[in-house]
Amino acid sequence: MKIKYKRQKFQADAAKAVVDVFKDQPYTTPSYMIDQGKKDLTLFENLEGYDDSMGWNNAKIIPSLSDKIILERINKIQREGQIKPSEKLIDRSNGYNLSIEMETGVGKTYTYIKTMYELNKAYGWSKFIVVVPSIAIREGVYKSFQTTQDHFAEEYGKKIRFFVYNSSQLSEIDHFASDSSINIMIINAQAFNATGKDARRIYMELDEFRSRRPIDVIAKTNPILIIDEPQSVEGKKTKEKLKEFNPLMTLRYSATHKDPYNMIYRLDAIEAYNQRLVKKIAVKGISETGTTATNSFVYLEGVNVSKKNPTATIQFDVKMKNGTKPKSRIVNEGDNLFEYSGGLEEYRDGFVVKRIDGRDNHIEFLNGLTLYAGDVVGKIDEDQLRRIQIRETILTHLEREQELFYKGIKVLSLFFIDEVDHYRIYNKAGEAENGKFAEMFEEEYDIAVSALREQLDDQDEYAKYLNAITASQTHSGYFSIDKKGHLSNGKINKREGVSEDTSAYDLIMKNKELLLDRDPKKSPVRFIFSHSALREGWDNPNVFQICTLKQSSSEIRKRQEVGRGLRLCVNDNGERMDANVLGDDVQNVNLLTVIASESYDSFAKGLQSEMAEDVSDRPRKVTTDLFANKIIRDVNGDEQVVTPNLARIIYNSLIRNDYIDDEGILTDKYYSDKKNGTVQMPDKLKDSQDSIIKIFDSIYDPRVMTPENGRSNNVTLKIDKSKLASTEFKNLWKQINQKTIYTVNFDSDELVEKSIASLDEHLQVAKVFFRIETGKMNRIEDREQLVTGNAFAKDQTRNIKISASASQNVKYDLVGKIVEDTGLTRKTIIRILQGIKPETFNQFKENPEDFIIKSSTLINDQKATAIIQHITYDLLDEAYDTDIFTDATIKGQLGKNAMKTQKHLFDHLIFDSDNEKKFASDLDTSDEVAVYVKLPNSFFISTPVGKYNPDWAIAFYEGNVKHIYFVAETKGSMNSLQLREVEKSKIECAREHFKAISGKNVVYDVVDNYQSLMDKVMK
Repeated sequence: MKIKYKRQKFQADAAKAVVDVFKDQPYTTPSYMIDQGKKDLTLFENLEGYDDSMGWNNAKIIPSLSDKIILERINKIQREGQIKPSEKLIDRSNGYNLSIEMETGVGKTYTYIKTMYELNKAYGWSKFIVVVPSIAIREGVYKSFQTTQDHFAEEYGKKIRFFVYNSSQLSEIDHFASDSSINIMIINAQAFNATGKDARRIYMELDEFRSRRPIDVIAKTNPILIIDEPQSVEGKKTKEKLKEFNPLMTLRYSATHKDPYNMIYRLDAIEAYNQRLVKKIAVKGISETGTTATNSFVYLEGVNVSKKNPTATIQFDVKMKNGTKPKSRIVNEGDNLFEYSGGLEEYRDGFVVKRIDGRDNHIEFLNGLTLYAGDVVGKIDEDQLRRIQIRETILTHLEREQELFYKGIKVLSLFFIDEVDHYRIYNKAGEAENGKFAEMFEEEYDIAVSALREQLDDQDEYAKYLNAITASQTHSGYFSIDKKGHLSNGKINKREGVSEDTSAYDLIMKNKELLLDRDPKKSPVRFIFSHSALREGWDNPNVFQICTLKQSSSEIRKRQEVGRGLRLCVNDNGERMDANVLGDDVQNVNLLTVIASESYDSFAKGLQSEMAEDVSDRPRKVTTDLFANKIIRDVNGDEQVVTPNLARIIYNSLIRNDYIDDEGILTDKYYSDKKNGTVQMPDKLKDSQDSIIKIFDSIYDPRVMTPENGRSNNVTLKIDKSKLASTEFKNLWKQINQKTIYTVNFDSDELVEKSIASLDEHLQVAKVFFRIETGKMNRIEDREQLVTGNAFAKDQTRNIKISASASQNVKYDLVGKIVEDTGLTRKTIIRILQGIKPETFNQFKENPEDFIIKSSTLINDQKATAIIQHITYDLLDEAYDTDIFTDATIKGQLGKNAMKTQKHLFDHLIFDSDNEKKFASDLDTSDEVAVYVKLPNSFFISTPVGKYNPDWAIAFYEGNVKHIYFVAETKGSMNSLQLREVEKSKIECAREHFKAISGKNVVYDVVDNYQSLMDKVMK
């Protein structure tokens, strides 16, 4: 398998932020004379094509780009990104210092590789050094350069040359200096910062390097340093050593910066989660609740909810021939554990199930003992706790695997352990045997799979998959290898707590893609045991479960623990399963479950505490200062700086709409309206609503990042086969399941003409100017004037207009950029630009980037209108099968986002909002409705502006109404005018689709409640 890479906007934005800091820098490729050293050796002279006198370096920043201008550029980028502006350029000792924050799992390495290409494209800079803190990260980075090189070569038309620094392979350094193409050296900090002869070689005059010092040759190239995980790289000593590289600038990339030097881009944990760029986190906690009077062992795995009375799955000791053994069993109210245990005395005293409550997942016994899902009580030792964790991991794995199997996604689970002996031991003959954790795993796996097989049809493809893999085949250990070929703990860096043994990483990296292969013969491994010291530097996108089988005293942070599984998964074609593919379902598919040896509350609190620490610079509540000097944009791209008066208007609006409480904390009403796309704004700011909401999103609110309780989803939707087979549903489905293909036959001449007219009438590019403000200090009457900032008074403001293109040599592919933003051909865009008035086109010189953004927006508006007016749908020989209802496993929490239903196609319904819940409740009690279904995301209509998934399909009893109706409820999730136009286009496309497949038999319309539905039905 080859993983496919996508071009994603957030990665391009991060690269653009770096490039924009140096906007007026000219494109140059300077050369210099290489110090040839002593000529007594011919090692390098004999290399084919080698010129030993010429080298290439990065051009220095031009003098006109003063520190003041660079700081102004940085501040503008920071304000646009809701980042606190830097007051000064921090630490100029290593060139300009810039920081980019990127959450684990979103493609940090991809982003800085793209940044290298963009800097080379804009300014000709071609020498880069990637500094990493450990072998693990070094190997991961090198692998990323390998796997992305074809992807980037396709985009930029060139490949980069990269290598790992090795003090015994000095010819690589000569090539680094003498090659004019983009060159990357990857080096771990120990290579120039640690003690020891090998580490010192970079500073030594070496005979085999013509009596030159490697560091001098590297420094001559004036490289750009990229520090990966600077919080782990940059101690006081390292910072001094980095100066010897003579860097042009230093770019720092991390999810957890300790010292964020001039941060210009931030995609932290909150932002990554909000943009659905990482997996959602769920936690299955296991907590000891104390002991009973008889020290009886009982573990509540979970409560099972259906239309019938709830049941519970519990684990308790059972008498066997050779002692006792823990067994799992499904119990009902009234069941007696004393009887089920074979008469064990420890369960004699009142261990009769008194109550099972599916709303909050708890059970009660007659003796007063109450357990919640994940609670364990009674005698339990370390091994028994680990066995429970292993069992829970296997059960969660099989559940997820069954859900994702038919989506072509392989599910992996990862166990972290501290000692390899717990996984693999060697007898006196040197033969490998299972350690205790491997033994537990195989026992629990066989039990869990046997139970699952009883529920599956032997001919089911997933059943065949399970049957093809044995317990011993499906797990593997990823550890260091010693001289005897045995698994070992390897060398551990005590300061960092990470492994330094290359053999461990060789094995992991070599099998990264192989692990994703679903062929049982090629890759039966689905469960990985690895050393907890491998907590960073590698991951696999298809890790869905993480279980740490270690002592709780370990120092590994929870964010590091979950970081190994945050990356979005890929299918068996190597395609990333992101929001572009899955839409709103992205974090239902991409769910990472942590099986923790502590309670859910404890783990969640610890994880949130770490996240809060890592986003400590985010504001915690809404004040008028939150908006001060922020830049907001309207739907046309016009910018304005938020004045104190405008900040008060926004703040007062929040109070009026109950969006903040007395403490300035965003309320549940705000989050509900945001989800439904109904956030209220003052009329004068409606067009800037998206920009203002982005400011709200900069607030740290622990509710947004609360991990899901992995045991809370106690409802699994089950289809009602009688409804599926009913005449009413069959008739409805027959009318709406046809697939179509669209064609848009609009006249390109008409589109060109209307676009020209729109640009000439509406295009207003923002002017670029310097604002000069002068003022003087008033007479100080009291200390309060200083505290409130009223000691100075502004007496003059003067604006100096400048041309954004003046004194700069940046070349803009104007046509190419608009083609990229609109999807139209170059020929069409050229006709549009040639047709507009000279004074309209001349605005490009004023502000090229603003010209491109606003021109693209106006052209897209005309394109959307043309789509609605000229689209036609034709029937395909394909139709949706009812399998779309049975293939997916849909879960929810009763009383939170799940409700029992009477007329829904399933026994329960998962609702996204109170409005949906109310709408479904009204459908359930309607005498006219026979059956209804909330359509899955896999049911969609193709449109030129993206997939469209209607919400509801409703069948009425024959004779009660004129037609069978299919109704879409618009949630109003599109906020800006432009996005609302896109949604409007999708709705109009859906109308044409239904006309094509059923004529007048299906009525498609938009409703917001049951009454408006009936108003349309009863016409």
